[in-house]
Amino acid sequence: MKRFLLLFLISGALALPSIIAADTPNIIVIYTDDQGYGDASNLNPDAKFKTPALDRLAEEGLTFTDGHCSDTVCTPSRYGLLTGRYSWRTHLKRGVFQAERACLIEDGRTTLASLLRDNGYATAMVGKWHLGMEFPGEFGDRDWSQPVTDMPLDKGFDYFWGIPASLNYGILAWFDGRYAAVPPTLYTAKKNNDRHPDYRIMPPYQNKVEEVPTPQKTKPIEIAPDFVDSECLTRFTDKAINWIGRQTQENKDQPFFVYLPYTSPHYPVAPLERFWGEGDAGGYGEFMIETDFHVGRILDFLDDKGLAENTLVIFSSDNGPERTWEQRIEEFDHDSSHIYKEGKRSIYEGGHRVPFFMRWPAKIPAGSSYNGVASQTDLLATFADMLNVKLSDNAGEDSASLLPVLEDPSKNLKRSAIISHSINGRFAISDGQWKLIMPHGKLGYELYNLKRDPGEDTNQYGKHKNIQNRLEKRITAMVQNGRTTPGSNQKNDVSWWQDLTWISN
Repeated sequence: MKRFLLLFLISGALALPSIIAADTPNIIVIYTDDQGYGDASNLNPDAKFKTPALDRLAEEGLTFTDGHCSDTVCTPSRYGLLTGRYSWRTHLKRGVFQAERACLIEDGRTTLASLLRDNGYATAMVGKWHLGMEFPGEFGDRDWSQPVTDMPLDKGFDYFWGIPASLNYGILAWFDGRYAAVPPTLYTAKKNNDRHPDYRIMPPYQNKVEEVPTPQKTKPIEIAPDFVDSECLTRFTDKAINWIGRQTQENKDQPFFVYLPYTSPHYPVAPLERFWGEGDAGGYGEFMIETDFHVGRILDFLDDKGLAENTLVIFSSDNGPERTWEQRIEEFDHDSSHIYKEGKRSIYEGGHRVPFFMRWPAKIPAGSSYNGVASQTDLLATFADMLNVKLSDNAGEDSASLLPVLEDPSKNLKRSAIISHSINGRFAISDGQWKLIMPHGKLGYELYNLKRDPGEDTNQYGKHKNIQNRLEKRITAMVQNGRTTPGSNQKNDVSWWQDLTWISN
């Protein structure tokens, strides 16, 4: 009897990891670049192209109708997504990074990847980084036999395959870990694009900087002989699928996390020829259709391998659409921001209200939606909540768990207000139906009721003093306390800066 009991306990202990794994989802975060709210056909009934894969995510999962990126341009939004902390709390107050500089995520800061890795996940990133890397040597004098440092492998990822930043910033090669498979030893510059009013990064390339033609009067960049802009989406999707396939074969009981930041529909708009002529919004529509196609490839792969049921797929964009959104309205009657005002870089809703879907068939009710405010910074706390892990006070300072909503979308999170931030440093706070935009330079306060006026057409400032005073007090505390969530106050990396116009130095 004792022997039988011992064998029973041992067999139960051996089975425990697989039981835990079955209740712990695989996670894939797909992140597009410059995709507006109106560039998903399920969110915009007037869209001039269809996005069936995104429609499928909405039909089979949860749509956050009031979902936001944490900033309105690439680098700061990616920081917020991965760390659960607003980027303006760092030394980056405006704009974005080039490809080459110290990583914005400091060593030791908890990221989505490090949290999951430390709790048993295999972690991978495939795609565009744009948070800073350190490269060997200097422009024109590199030693590509030396490793790249201060990059994804140093921030919690076990595997990295991708590119350093946006294509216009250079050092373009297919980096596999710390090394480029084919080093970027050639030079090029932006070339004219015959499918969209932006540019292309494609051969021929030159051996010397002084030989590079500059039809758009831009500086030369470093590039590998085998790099072509139009191959990014295919290569990224292939590598992500291949990594998941290997991982699930070799370690079938270990959950995985994949961060898949695409380069589309950011410039250069470079759809593959097979997508030419699709949709009714020109080259941009073709590029969005291709993007959706690759999202569909991921979903089909999960189905084929029997992984879909317990895989949490999260889809969103780093900010609103690029300036050509105006031209698309005029030429194609397609509004990439849908009913919202402006686009990328802007403090208005079109700059930071973005497509935001989650699908997890084992947990999330199909076809559900949540109309409360949610932020991409919330992913860190959501993952920690799923794993029953308590974040330290200096991690995820601006992250609130969305897990209760995933389990029951009818719940009201009562989430703290969110802060939005524009490329020039202007702030706004949104809490429920009200949004207060803070003064900046010569610009004054603006107050909008987003429920009645989603296009932010009528400034209500001065008409609702209790509301505007409450929101100003709230955003002041959120900035000064170094966090928007419960916990001990934290320090911002800079104590005061000039964009905090309404706060005394």
